[in-house]
Amino acid sequence: MTGTRKWITFLAALLVMINGAFYAVLADHDDDHDREGKRSQHQKRYRENSKDYKKRYLTPVNNPTYIEECGGCHFTYQPELLPSRSWDKILAGLEDHYGEVIELDPKSKREIAEYLKTNAAEYSSAKRAVKIMQSLGNRTPMRITQIPYIQEKHHEVSQKVLERDSIGSLSNCSACHTTAKKGIYEDDYVVIPP
Repeated sequence: MTGTRKWITFLAALLVMINGAFYAVLADHDDDHDREGKRSQHQKRYRENSKDYKKRYLTPVNNPTYIEECGGCHFTYQPELLPSRSWDKILAGLEDHYGEVIELDPKSKREIAEYLKTNAAEYSSAKRAVKIMQSLGNRTPMRITQIPYIQEKHHEVSQKVLERDSIGSLSNCSACHTTAKKGIYEDDYVVIPP
């Protein structure tokens, strides 16, 4: 009888310990995701500035001239989404920029060109940029939607979904990729609007 009691006591203690550990993990998880304290803000800054973050995600757009001049009409695509040769062709054809005439003063055009070319896909170690370059071969797409890697990632999305008023086309990245502005295009952050 004594051996059975010890065994039951041991099992009960083990269950209490496992239960406590489980709740401790949940509490830590809640603290990291729900609380906007100094600790989680510091961790977020560290992640976004770490080499691992830069290798995993695209760099958020940070050029004020590009944001002002291009972001007034469309999503400001990260330069890492196209190779520099594509950005060159796009900027050389601003008199017919997808049906629009774009007029930029020479200083702004130079600054935007330098920013896009310096940060283009071939100069990035972000996994998405590397895959984009691998899929292109010697092609020079004029649109991000012409990149084989991007097309493959969206092959399951029907044309009817893309034509919804809430999306418009495949080029409207931020319609579904809720963290596109941050350079994060992971499936976990995709919400397809109705």
